[in-house]
Amino acid sequence: MTSTLSPTLSPSRRMLNKVPEVTLIFWVIKVLATTVGETAADFLNVDLGLGLTLTSIVMAVLLVAALIFQFILREYTPAVYWLAVVLISVVGTLITDNLTDSLGVPLWVTTVVFAVALAAVFTVWAVSEKTLSIHSIVTTRRESFYWLAVLVTFALGTAAGDLVAEGLDLGFFVALLVFAAAIALVAVAYVVFHLNAVVAFWIAYILTRPLGASTGDLLSQPTADGGLGLGTTGTSVLFLAVILILVTVLTLRARRTKTTVDAIA
Repeated sequence: MTSTLSPTLSPSRRMLNKVPEVTLIFWVIKVLATTVGETAADFLNVDLGLGLTLTSIVMAVLLVAALIFQFILREYTPAVYWLAVVLISVVGTLITDNLTDSLGVPLWVTTVVFAVALAAVFTVWAVSEKTLSIHSIVTTRRESFYWLAVLVTFALGTAAGDLVAEGLDLGFFVALLVFAAAIALVAVAYVVFHLNAVVAFWIAYILTRPLGASTGDLLSQPTADGGLGLGTTGTSVLFLAVILILVTVLTLRARRTKTTVDAIA
């Protein structure tokens, strides 16, 4: 859903849209990135033995560095954008893990807190910018709101996914089905009942996080715990490889488009 810029925006503050078009590849990479967020956090924390605190510090530093590059750029660059998404997925997972594992905060509490926090972010964003459309991320302030919302969706999705799979003791596979069904309902509401495009996007965006987390846990966790036993290393490497291939495709496509536009100009 495209929104026009506010007439009060200074031309010097305008940028080309900083986020990708919402296509099938967008959603595929998003789900893959959310899965990696779950498995990579476990891999670094448990398998490599870094511990939750050190893993959180290292990944937070890497995320800040990636976001600095993202904010410096004046247009959407697939490699930098999706690197930031993968890292923010890991950090979002670690935020929830720190609250639940280190501080003992119940999953239902973290789910409620992050849901309220996300509602607050959306409210301030909407009041400030008069739109939540990702097709209008053309100023630094809007991009700041966008990435803050993305971070909170990942933390919320991790908490909600763990709550359904572990807190309610439904298991990873049932949790995956629950969130997949919820996304399907959103798609039906959008196509059949003409649900607002911006609302549909953000609901689906939120739900893909617990979907990816449930997928990651299902694939990586031991069979004794309800998983398929592929391990965090194999799952992370496999999904990262697919993400790399898809981002390469997007990068080559963007270059061809730019070359064509420059030739016409």
